[in-house]
Amino acid sequence: MRDKIVAFIDFFHPLFRRIMPLQTFRYAVCGGTNVVLDLVLFFISFHFILHKEVLDLGFIVLKPYNAALIMAFFITFPTGFLMSKYIVWTESNLSGKVQLFRYFLLVMTNFFLNYVMMKFFVEFLHFFPTLAKFLTIIIVVFYSYTSQKYFTFKEKKA
Repeated sequence: MRDKIVAFIDFFHPLFRRIMPLQTFRYAVCGGTNVVLDLVLFFISFHFILHKEVLDLGFIVLKPYNAALIMAFFITFPTGFLMSKYIVWTESNLSGKVQLFRYFLLVMTNFFLNYVMMKFFVEFLHFFPTLAKFLTIIIVVFYSYTSQKYFTFKEKKA
């Protein structure tokens, strides 16, 4: 299955060869796919599972958008990790446990960066939220790519 996915992605790389290397292209495709999956799962969870109503778990009450965010995370976290490990960063020789732990740290950092930057751009610089989200995505994607390449899935030196 992995080989078929990689072959499918690599088939389209020649169209982008001049602007990005193969690994970056694979990262863009896998990351973009996971973002779209996240948005779809969020939408379905928010509208059709939660019906835009709070989720009372007995010990905590979650607003519907927060509950939908968490529900989508439980699917997109493993899919993002698996695509990164087996499609994008296949040269890494770190153990899977180390990669998973580092990936989790990266995802939590990305979540925090999203929150802080959105707050900064909207509340302090008074940017429109859509522009703020666009700028935040650019910064977080660059940070995430660099972190995955040089930390989460780096190659151990022999």
